[in-house]
Amino acid sequence: MFGKVLVANRGEIAVRIIRGLREMNIASVAVYSEADRTAYHVRLADEAYFLGPAPAAESYLSIDRVVNAARQAKADAVHPGYGFLSENPDFAAACADAGLVFIGPSAEAMRRLGSKIEARKLAKQVGVPVVEGMDAPLSGIEQARAEARRIGYPVLLKAAAGGGGKGMRLVEAEADLEAALRDASSEAERAFASGEVYLEKFVEQPRHVEIQVLGDNYGNLIHLGERECSLQRRHQKVIEECPSPVMSVRPELRERMGQAALRVAGAAGYTNAGTAEFLVDKHGNFYFLEMNTRLQVEHPVTELVTGLDLVHWQLRIASGEALGLKQEGVSWRGSAMECRIYAEDPDNQFLPSPGRIAQLREPGGPGIRLDSGVYEGWRVPLEYDPLLAKLVAWGPTRETAIARLDRALGEYAVVGIRTTIPYFREILRDELFHAGQLDTGFLAAFEPRRRQREDESLERLAAIAAVAHEQREGSQILTQEQRDSSRWAALGRAEALR
Repeated sequence: MFGKVLVANRGEIAVRIIRGLREMNIASVAVYSEADRTAYHVRLADEAYFLGPAPAAESYLSIDRVVNAARQAKADAVHPGYGFLSENPDFAAACADAGLVFIGPSAEAMRRLGSKIEARKLAKQVGVPVVEGMDAPLSGIEQARAEARRIGYPVLLKAAAGGGGKGMRLVEAEADLEAALRDASSEAERAFASGEVYLEKFVEQPRHVEIQVLGDNYGNLIHLGERECSLQRRHQKVIEECPSPVMSVRPELRERMGQAALRVAGAAGYTNAGTAEFLVDKHGNFYFLEMNTRLQVEHPVTELVTGLDLVHWQLRIASGEALGLKQEGVSWRGSAMECRIYAEDPDNQFLPSPGRIAQLREPGGPGIRLDSGVYEGWRVPLEYDPLLAKLVAWGPTRETAIARLDRALGEYAVVGIRTTIPYFREILRDELFHAGQLDTGFLAAFEPRRRQREDESLERLAAIAAVAHEQREGSQILTQEQRDSSRWAALGRAEALR
C-alpha cells in the first residue's frame, strides 16, 4: 500500500479523499491555489503545496505544477478526484512518466472512453445500444445543419471530452443551431482544452440512470448497481439516489444495464472505479451515453446502499490488490439520496453566491452523511464550482430516506451566503417526486408548481396579516375597498420579507 498520496483537487472531494487516506494510514498531500490558501482541504491534509494563482488554468489544471508538487512531496501516487484533470489521459501519462501511480484507469483506457465519440463506437462494437447520433466531431456549421436535419430536431450538441454538462446545448430549431454550436464549442474548449463537439438525438422525457463499475488489474470486473440522476438543472445533476425508482417496476433492468456497462468497460480494458451513463425511456429501453473514467460526485449513495467504500477500493486496486469481490457477492440494502449543496441563489436564476460563511450549523442524526469542504468563517471563492457539500441520507425505504433528508436540510444553516438548501426542501415535498415520477425534464416542470405554491403561501400570509390588521382596528368597520387595500399592503410586506 502507498505511504503518501497527493490529492489533485479541492473542496469537498479533496476532504473526502483525505479522510479515506487517513483511515488507511496513508499520509495525505493537498495542493492549493491563491484563492484556497485557507481552504478546509489544506487544513486537513498532512502536507500542502502551493500551485499558483486562482485561475484553474494556472493552478489545478496545470499538469506540470501538480506533478512537480507530487515530486516535491515525495508522494507515491496521485488521486485526481473528479473534475479538473481527473479525465485527462495526458495527466495520467505524466504521472506514470514521473514514477507516480495514477489512482484511476490507464491513460489508454481513458483515451478510449474519455471521448464520448470513441465510447459510442466501442459500445456499438460490443452490442450495447446508443442514442442515434454522430461518431465523429463536427467540422463546422454546414455539417451541423446537415446532421441535425438527418437526425431530426430536437438535437443535443455535446462536448466530445469531459462531462458535468459543460459544452452541452439543446437545439430545438435550425435557427438556434449556429449560436449553440459556437457556445458549446467555446465552453468545451475552456473546460476540457478541446472544443470538439458532436450531435446526438435528444430523447424526450428519459430517465438518466448510471451504473457504477469496479475493476482490478487482473481482469476482474463487477458492477455495483445503478444511481438515478434524472434531476438535473442545465444538464448538471442536483439530486441523486440509489436504487432508481424505475427498478421497482422493472427489476430486470439492473442486471441488463449492469452487464451492458461491463461489456463496454471490459472492451476498453478498464480498471479502477468508473461509471457508465445511460438514458432509459418510458418503455424501459436503455441507451449508452458515455463512460465517466473517474469517481463520481454522487458515489456516496452507492457506498451507503452497498456498504462498499469506493475510495478505499480505488486505493487498493491502484496499489495492485486483487478485487476479491464477485458479482454475486454485491447486495443492495435500503435507499440513499444525495443533495448537492451549492452556493447559489435559487430565487435569482441560481447565480453563484460567493462570500464569507458567517455562521454554519451542520446536520446529523440517524442515517445522515455530510461530505463538506467548508467551515464557519471561510470565504467561498467565485473562481470555482460553487459546490459546498453533499448531504446524503440513508433509510430502509425510499420514503424514510426522503424524510431523513428533509429533516437534515431543516437542521442545515449556512449564514452569509445564499444556498440551494430551501430549494431542495421544496423538491422533497413535491408529490411527483415522492411518487418517483422522474425524468430529465422534472425540474423544468417543477418550477411552475414551485412558483404556484409560493404564491399561495404569500396569499395565506397576506390574508392572515389582513385579519390581524382588522382585529387591531377593533370595532372599526372596513369597506371592501379598505379590506382590499389592507390585503395587498400585507401581501407586499410578506413578499418583502421573503
